[in-house]
Amino acid sequence: MEVGSLPVELWRVILAYLPLPDLGRCCLVCRAWRELILSLDNTRWRQLCLGCLECRHPNWPSRPHLEPPSWREALKQHALATRTWTQNGPELQSSACLHFFRRRKDRRVWHVGSGCEFETLRGALGVAGPYDRVVLHPGVYEEQAEVALKVPVELVGLGQLGEVSLLVCVEQQCPTARLCNLVFMPAWFSTVVYKTSWGHVQLDNCNFEGAQLQVRGPGTCQARFCSFSQGSSAHLLGVALSLLDSCDFSGSDTASVTVEGPPVSERNWACKHLAALARTFPSCGLPGSNGSPRGPQATGEPKLPHANVMVRDVSKEDWPRKTGMESMCQGTVIEDGWSDGEHSEGEEEQHGGEKTSNINRPFTLGYKLPCDHHGLSHLLKPRSDGSLPPASSPDPPSVAHQPLSLQQELQKDPEAQMLAASIQGCILRRCLFREGKGGVHLCNYGQARLEGNVFRGLNYAVRCIQNATIVMLRNEVSECRASGVFLRLSAQGLIAENNIHSNGEAGLDIRKGANPIILCNRIHSGLRSGVVVLGNGKGSIRSNQIYNNKEAGVYILFSGNPVVSGNLIFQGQAAGIAVNENGRGTITENVIRENQWGGVDIRRGGDPILRNNHICHGYSDGVVVGERGRGLIEGNYIYCNKGCGVWVMSSSLPQLLGNYITHNSMYGLAVFCRKDPENKEARQGSWPGHEAVDAGERRGGEGGRRGQENLNEEGELFAWESDLDSEDERHSARRSISVALVEGNCMSYNGAVLRNRVQPTQGCGIAVLGAVKGTVHDNLLFQGHPGNKKTLLHTDPGNESCVLRNNSILKHSNSFSSASPWALENPSPRPIAEPPSGPSSSRYPSRLAVSMTTRISATVESGCHNNGSMFCSIL
Repeated sequence: MEVGSLPVELWRVILAYLPLPDLGRCCLVCRAWRELILSLDNTRWRQLCLGCLECRHPNWPSRPHLEPPSWREALKQHALATRTWTQNGPELQSSACLHFFRRRKDRRVWHVGSGCEFETLRGALGVAGPYDRVVLHPGVYEEQAEVALKVPVELVGLGQLGEVSLLVCVEQQCPTARLCNLVFMPAWFSTVVYKTSWGHVQLDNCNFEGAQLQVRGPGTCQARFCSFSQGSSAHLLGVALSLLDSCDFSGSDTASVTVEGPPVSERNWACKHLAALARTFPSCGLPGSNGSPRGPQATGEPKLPHANVMVRDVSKEDWPRKTGMESMCQGTVIEDGWSDGEHSEGEEEQHGGEKTSNINRPFTLGYKLPCDHHGLSHLLKPRSDGSLPPASSPDPPSVAHQPLSLQQELQKDPEAQMLAASIQGCILRRCLFREGKGGVHLCNYGQARLEGNVFRGLNYAVRCIQNATIVMLRNEVSECRASGVFLRLSAQGLIAENNIHSNGEAGLDIRKGANPIILCNRIHSGLRSGVVVLGNGKGSIRSNQIYNNKEAGVYILFSGNPVVSGNLIFQGQAAGIAVNENGRGTITENVIRENQWGGVDIRRGGDPILRNNHICHGYSDGVVVGERGRGLIEGNYIYCNKGCGVWVMSSSLPQLLGNYITHNSMYGLAVFCRKDPENKEARQGSWPGHEAVDAGERRGGEGGRRGQENLNEEGELFAWESDLDSEDERHSARRSISVALVEGNCMSYNGAVLRNRVQPTQGCGIAVLGAVKGTVHDNLLFQGHPGNKKTLLHTDPGNESCVLRNNSILKHSNSFSSASPWALENPSPRPIAEPPSGPSSSRYPSRLAVSMTTRISATVESGCHNNGSMFCSIL
């Protein structure tokens, strides 16, 4: 019959009665019939897919409210996957293949249950032949001793899931087996309900309740649409390859999935079939693939438009209008009125079974930035004579912000590309881990690949230790009570395009020699820091969006030494990047903006390389170098911050070279001094008035001493001091200095560059050296020691371009020659900027244009601290 003889709607009604085999035959009639059958995707194909007892919703368990792109394709993939266990067989001669298929065709079906051929599972397995099917009727089947599977067999529960329960311990001693539609509960003598050490087991639509699945390499496992609840877990030991797809893990007492030991070199027959299935997942896409390029697609969010966004001082309310994004939602979003007590959408609904909902928080649009490229080095290219271009414009600089995509990052990083393409160990994809202690635990050279999973409400989502390797692509990690992802003890891997948010501790915690590659993630809304690197932890942190964390976006301490490059770090409630307690790191080409405290905060031995970053629009200072801070700060754009451009304590030893420090509301560069006590304990925080400075450090860093207490999590002691690199190695690539150095910077259009109080211990208070331009006026200079004969204000005789006026010099009179020197002690850690009560007076200009400064040096001949810098004391 011709298709055109009846209306299409009537054909659809007729074809809705056909079973699956007949629909397949109709597809082969002609092109018109094929198109007609394919048009039934949302009707008949959906019916068949949801009506299959062995197949749950294609997006179960994490997103069952979202329909798949094609119901027919989902049913097809399910049918192919369920036959993996039957692929074992000889492939040498055609006669052998014919015998193999004949054997499957002649397989028998055995029924177990009350009134059936067999009443016990053990009895049926005793007579079952290779590839026979054993059908268990509704009931509870308990075995008092371990059951062995000695021939390939298929165990299928009849009826709805939950009607057939097994209280058994099964050991597989055959090449392959399949279990479907069964509930496993532990026998009285063991919590392990199924184990295999060399064969392949396929689990479809099974429940594990308080039980453990154990697979030991070269054995393999494929689990689909299974539920692990009430403390159930999967333990994989040395597996070459296993696949856990669309499974639900809840209520774990330890880790839901443990992967231990390196993949064994020996492979069984199922490895090539599992590898083929794993490569069909979209997240496996490398450069040029059809995989979605950014994290929002993994959580059902719309794709952001690829457009250049100029980084300017724009309010939250104006940003959507200025960028034309009013209609977009759930991209890179900061919700207005965000608070800790706000619950995600998933918490309002039931957590179990089919009703598990997506956990994405329904953000309202407040702030959005696309991410495509992070190259900032072109903005700092020197002229032909080696000098930097001047900042002569009265307008602040702007940045065309285009972060690199994952494909671009992989193209320039062969190691990351190799990790993204690797298929070995345990593969978990589209699984849901919820309401338990741990998600995935890797140890002792174990390997795992996590794609498109959801982790929520756990103590931790992923823990990778002891030289294990993890690949995490497009997962969602949220609401963990501790940190989301832990990496320890030389762990490594690739963590890319994940959405890590709303965790109780750090989103990523890297320690003890761990060295992961972290690309293109969104790390936000954490109750502590976004990324913490400490204890000789390393890592390459590139092209991420890190925002709205309560403490530092990236926190480096205890000899942590990561590479932090090309990230967008914004709207943090503390510092953008904090480097503390001898932390190091190479921090380059990042955009650090709109953070509540210092864009970059360096204290207590912190010694990073800070180069070619844009640090702007902060609500406090741009760069803070606090007590005993160090570091090379070179070629950065520091502008439009509400505090100082750079705030330095005189006990620090930074090198500030070739930076652009412009359009900040207060000083371009401010140097502050306090007198240190003599004893070491006092220098560590017991000096008078230390509370004020500690408060500032807590704001900039990870919560001061409170943050350090939590670093001893799970009994891990602070043993990193023994692994510290030598000072010679640390500074071998730097310019050796014994005094703080400020050279070749451009400071202009800053709001406060005058009226300082300067008191050197000995030597000059302010020295203007060389052919420089600038204005020095209305400063008050005190003579520090009565014996100091040096000029307090010194300028080179040939310098005519620097203006000095209205500076006051106060020296000791002869009558006080024997008096003790003046000492100005314990100023506040940074100036407090009070909002003006009325119109600004003309006596206090808000903007003073100062041209390029080649070098201004203000030093003293003997330091004002025992171990402090040689900076002048500007109070």
